[in-house]
Amino acid sequence: MAKLNIGFVSTRLAGTDGVSLESGKWSQVLEQAGHRCFFFAGESDRPKDRTWLVAEAHFKHPLIEHINCDLFDDIYRSPTTSETVNALRRRLKQQLRCYVEKFQLDLLIVENALSLPMNIPLGLALTEYITETRLPTIAHHHDFAWERPRYALHAAEDYLKAAFPPAMNLLRHVVINSYAAEQVALRTGIRCSLIPNVMPFESPPPPADDYIRTLRPELGIAEEEILLLQPTRIVPRKRIERAIELARMARMIDRPCCLLITHSSGDEGEAYRRYLEEYAGLMGVKVLFAAERFNHKRGQTPDGRPVFSLADAYFAADLVTYPSTLEGFGNTFLEAIYYRKPLLVSRYEIFKVDIQPKGFRVIAFDDFIDEGTVESVRRLLEHPDEVETMVETNYQLGLKYYSFSVLRKSLCGLVEQSCEPSGGCGR
Repeated sequence: MAKLNIGFVSTRLAGTDGVSLESGKWSQVLEQAGHRCFFFAGESDRPKDRTWLVAEAHFKHPLIEHINCDLFDDIYRSPTTSETVNALRRRLKQQLRCYVEKFQLDLLIVENALSLPMNIPLGLALTEYITETRLPTIAHHHDFAWERPRYALHAAEDYLKAAFPPAMNLLRHVVINSYAAEQVALRTGIRCSLIPNVMPFESPPPPADDYIRTLRPELGIAEEEILLLQPTRIVPRKRIERAIELARMARMIDRPCCLLITHSSGDEGEAYRRYLEEYAGLMGVKVLFAAERFNHKRGQTPDGRPVFSLADAYFAADLVTYPSTLEGFGNTFLEAIYYRKPLLVSRYEIFKVDIQPKGFRVIAFDDFIDEGTVESVRRLLEHPDEVETMVETNYQLGLKYYSFSVLRKSLCGLVEQSCEPSGGCGR
């Protein structure tokens, strides 16, 4: 098919959150197929000459935060909020028009901005713009409002029905797990394609270098300490207190233990982090909240200290902890498999339905960490040969089911299908 100019749209395309990481993989695969990718967001770390930044597209813009407070704190909405939403919708729609015209876009890929209502005006602007222009669009949905308790009480029913997600025949909808596909169909009647998250299993990560070996001393982690890695945002559904409990109970191995958390709280406030700090103190567990020292690539802090990549964190870890109650898919799961690390994981719904049946070998638990879980961890850490067998088995399964070649086949086919209704992509 013809080589296309493809425009990604999201609230943020920067850092280590799942949406930013997966959109980067999609754009990489599409560019390898000969297409050119461009980026619209409130924050972006993509090439500047192919990026269109609009401050109001970010979910942390003051006006958007004010709107969200009024819409999702109770069931009442002020007239001022409605007027602000409409004004921002008009501005964002105009910015989308400028973005499409500047880069002569043939196709849009919307990353989570039409499923999770973190920026209501952006979702409404996209829905209206796509309707008016009939520009071929793929809506890549990672999370939905009904999955998050914070959106259970709201004054935004008209907005959610209109754009999160919009029931439009013009759109090709993509979800990352089979449960989401079922829920979208039940709730909206929309049919979705399923494309899971991926990692580049065809290209194994390079071996650890000297920079990685500075991570422990830089963060004050002794060589003899067991390093548990929690590479997720600090939000309640990640259930990080279970990782703290494992760290406390793991002292039966007769080695000190440290839990490293590489991400910040993101958009969900600091209350849960404060709770974890207090809980870790009560448990007598060493926890490092080190978000400022990690990013998707290496660098430096403003005061000159090393910033490590997420890959560096995985290389340094002895065990990855993933005790979430809810995940859209599970990037942390795939990353641990890719970097050949043993994994402690709770049996969250998507893991049970989509991942576990494929045969991955992990230490799994349901509701709480018990002595059996700790004994499994102890046995694994004391037998490196078992770890090697486990991680190699998992890597080969990742290559089979969640590699870039799997993504390439699904995504390139979807792009081609998205252009069919109009007889080919075009402006």
